[in-house]
Amino acid sequence: MKSVCVYCGSSFGVRSDYREAAQAFGRALVEADLALVYGGGKVGLMGAIADEVLARGGRAIGVIPELLINKEVGHTGLSELHVVPDMHQRKKMMADFADAFVALPGGAGTLEELFEVFTWAQLGYHQKPVALLNIQGFYDPLIALLRHTVQEGFMRQNWLDILQVEADPRALIAKLQRYQPPVADKWTTAREAV
Repeated sequence: MKSVCVYCGSSFGVRSDYREAAQAFGRALVEADLALVYGGGKVGLMGAIADEVLARGGRAIGVIPELLINKEVGHTGLSELHVVPDMHQRKKMMADFADAFVALPGGAGTLEELFEVFTWAQLGYHQKPVALLNIQGFYDPLIALLRHTVQEGFMRQNWLDILQVEADPRALIAKLQRYQPPVADKWTTAREAV
């Protein structure tokens, strides 16, 4: 593993814990010699993690669409900044650059990006780990909903197990490095999967 794609908010949120954990995750990436791949902004949690990676001598690779270069205030101090025509190309390039995916707190865009790569993993489009940095229980309601989808028969537990969850940045990186993807096909019946 050489790089981690991070999805997170272009805002800081209401708790200082979110910013501090984003910075801690940036430090942990550099300590593990992993490049940051992210949305290319210099504001909010996006900017906080990129600034921390750069301040520690790490690599930060941003990918931002033309439409958002001014709205998200594109980060001009990155190791690499790729400006692409649209969100589809942004997400594809970020996925291509990354060996793992981690969502920090964020809004609809963060969740959309997370669920896209989570779905791709289930379908076999990639075998990279997908994870949540669950800062102060931010993702607890989402985890409860996903467990509910398993209980109601809309997802099997082995697909939910793709999603790695940790509150501590270093522990999460260790999980990513040890990750083994499931071997069963998404449409294998539960009986065939055991």
